[in-house]
Amino acid sequence: MAAAPSGLTGRVRARRLRLDGPGRAPGIDLARGLAVVGMFAAHLLDTSPFDPGDPATWTDVVNGRSSILFAVLAGVSLALVTGGPERVEGERMRIACGRILVRAALIWAIGMLLIGLGTPVYVILPAYGILFLLALPLLRLPAATLFAVAAAIAVVAPFALWFIDGWPGWPTTSGQALVALVGWHYPFLLWLAFVAAGLGIGRTRLGQVPVALALLCIGAAAALVGYGVLGRWHAVVPPSGLWAHILDAGAHTSGVAEAIGSGGFAVAVIGACVLVCATPARWIVWPLRAVGSMPLTAYAGQLVAWAALQPEPTPLQFGSDLVAFRATDPFWPMTLATVLACSVWALLVGRGPLESAMAWLARVLVPARL
Repeated sequence: MAAAPSGLTGRVRARRLRLDGPGRAPGIDLARGLAVVGMFAAHLLDTSPFDPGDPATWTDVVNGRSSILFAVLAGVSLALVTGGPERVEGERMRIACGRILVRAALIWAIGMLLIGLGTPVYVILPAYGILFLLALPLLRLPAATLFAVAAAIAVVAPFALWFIDGWPGWPTTSGQALVALVGWHYPFLLWLAFVAAGLGIGRTRLGQVPVALALLCIGAAAALVGYGVLGRWHAVVPPSGLWAHILDAGAHTSGVAEAIGSGGFAVAVIGACVLVCATPARWIVWPLRAVGSMPLTAYAGQLVAWAALQPEPTPLQFGSDLVAFRATDPFWPMTLATVLACSVWALLVGRGPLESAMAWLARVLVPARL
């Protein structure tokens, strides 16, 4: 039996190997790290509409797609904590659901606190907490059913959203308060499709190379349908109205084209990350994997740092405040600082502070024996 690591060097080595140990999925950690950095870029970079022929516009790939990747990965995480391909049953599933319920409430509360900081971004966490709740009835479904549910929601929900978004009360004070409370910039009616797709992915043998290749190919094909086929149809419909909304593949438009295109893009990214981490290249991307092992801490830390750096924070001013902050070129300093901080924390401590606190509270409130 090997001796336990001793001294600082031994502990650092153990922490480094933790991200490859039992219970970790290196490819999922990498995908989470990319999603976090992508959301940083969406917040902090001034991007132009994507044009395949103009490399200067390629950074626009982060807009909308990073947050959707985040949502798909939420579903993968829920699947993994409930047994992955061999989902738990009985009391173990009830305990898992109880702890997910606690995490959902905490994520929603953290999101509301971050909104109170006044940073001019749409905070995803309130919607994230609600999605955790809505995903609870889906945890017992098999992978094939979950993929069917995801596809059905992606096709049907945009029609409902077209009518819901026409509610005249949204611009009012109470309407804006409701938007903040439910994270309506990430409408859960549609975004449940991404979580369901992630649950389906998590119910597969994700660590196997053929499965990862299938995800990469299927995701790429869906992206081609959403952005290519449906996107072309969007060009020939009237510029406004229901069908213009349904066939719009633009970021945060909540159309069928965006749901299929961006959802497929997220699935392809996950497949690619799993393939990368099946090779020795997983050590090259270890710092990004460290970020992905504590995504809540990294995401919240960025917004706290942003609030601290703003000279005079003013709640939700998405015009001059955002332009002025982006003009300071904060993306690379904040991203590199986050990668460095997460890497050092992962080596010296292990699990992220917010992740550890949430896991501890979930275990206290929902003990192993009900």
